Amino acid sequence: MAGSTEADPAVTSEVFPLGRSRPPLGLDDLPEPEQVFKVPRLGFLQIVQFVIGPSLIALGISIGSGEWLLGPQAVGSFGFVGIGWVITVSAVLQTFYNVEVSRYVVATGEVPVVGWGRVPPGWKFWIPFSLIVFYFAFIFGGWAASAGQGLFALIVGRVHRPDELEYTRLLAIGLLLVVFLITVLARKVSRALELSNWVMVGVLLSVLIVVDLAIVPMSVWWDGIRGLITPSAPPAGITATTLGALAGFTALASGLNWYAMAHYRDKGYGMGHRVGFISGMRGERQELLPVGVTFRDTPENTSRWQRWYRLLVIDQWVVFFIGAMIGMLLPTILMAHVVATSGEKPTTGNVPTFAAEKLGDQYGSGMFYLMLAVGVLILFSTQLGIFEALVRNFTDSVHATSPRMRRILEGDPRRFYYPYMLLVLAVIAIMIHLAQPVRLVQISANMSNLGALMFPFMLMYLNSRLPRAARPRVWHYVILVLNVLFFGFFFVNFVYEQFTGTALVRF
Repeated sequence: MAGSTEADPAVTSEVFPLGRSRPPLGLDDLPEPEQVFKVPRLGFLQIVQFVIGPSLIALGISIGSGEWLLGPQAVGSFGFVGIGWVITVSAVLQTFYNVEVSRYVVATGEVPVVGWGRVPPGWKFWIPFSLIVFYFAFIFGGWAASAGQGLFALIVGRVHRPDELEYTRLLAIGLLLVVFLITVLARKVSRALELSNWVMVGVLLSVLIVVDLAIVPMSVWWDGIRGLITPSAPPAGITATTLGALAGFTALASGLNWYAMAHYRDKGYGMGHRVGFISGMRGERQELLPVGVTFRDTPENTSRWQRWYRLLVIDQWVVFFIGAMIGMLLPTILMAHVVATSGEKPTTGNVPTFAAEKLGDQYGSGMFYLMLAVGVLILFSTQLGIFEALVRNFTDSVHATSPRMRRILEGDPRRFYYPYMLLVLAVIAIMIHLAQPVRLVQISANMSNLGALMFPFMLMYLNSRLPRAARPRVWHYVILVLNVLFFGFFFVNFVYEQFTGTALVRF
């Protein structure tokens, strides 16, 4: 990311200094939501049809690692008691964190990875460092590898043998190519991801609800719901590293959730409407400003901000939080039932296909194939969002910080976005050969907790300097500190275990 942003002209003649090392934000008025979404008024149907979106992309990522792999494995091995409350606390804290990250995006039109560059000591440190932490957490491709295992079983009709592991990895690479095609065929990348997740998340939750109602006893449903809301000591034998992986990937990715919030810019929320978006290959070339724009401190803009903030809260709390909790409950109670009826427990090696295999033994091949298809879709939706985010955040960083690169690209970030996506695909294809898929996801989850030690503090710095109407209240800062304490504890334990071979805390 060579080059400097200092020479870039301000977006308008008026500017709003924020932080250091990045150019000041431009100033403009907030648009009305009706103007952005091209509707005469925003009622319930219009909100569902046009406004909801970024939370669905995040939810599609969410329902995968914690919900289909780590949560069911933990519950299948240790039960609900002492584990469920970790899920609930993690989801609540992460949703608050999502809203605060998105507050910055909606107020400035600047994506988080670029916004971090305004925090001292400046962009030359924080933007590369943020990308390194993000990539180290997500480049391993554990979701694609797990989906490849399910797809192999779906095609062949049985779970793979140890000597067939390479075939599952090749299928995983094929799924990554599908992600590439989805973005290539899109007119607007974010919209294509939204529509894909509308379909996948809707189908997945519908199938899981029907299957759970059909075969899981009400007593297990109650155990699962009670476990989510009842504080209790963690079960004997579980380590803080296992709990940390579950906490890190319940909902989304704890301290690294910011990587998925850039879609509020592309959706046109607030000042994102003034900045632009990344269009697909089939879409028209769109201008994407390298520097954000914020709003003037006027009564009209204050009123508009309150409307945008309410829409943001609806998107996060009604769609993302409720969807994540349901998405965690349904697979975990199903796994608990499978463990109880089969007398076996899932392992890191077989958890992607364990439920399908055991349910197939009990209910026939139709159930086997149905649950395999559900597992593949769940994990594919996760890898879809993560793979695209790896490319998106790096593209946004290069575009924002390098005038030379913008000149080479002639102002069209797609010229970097798509070739770089193929490079990332090749890297993930290598990474999925490093370990068992679930082990890769556990590493990613605990590395996500590292982000909780720093990014909430950086967010406090940025949000406290926004226009007055957009600044958080005091209790928002308290919630961000709780994110640091909760997820940071699990990361410290993870590092200790990696260096010593033993967990810092074992229950």
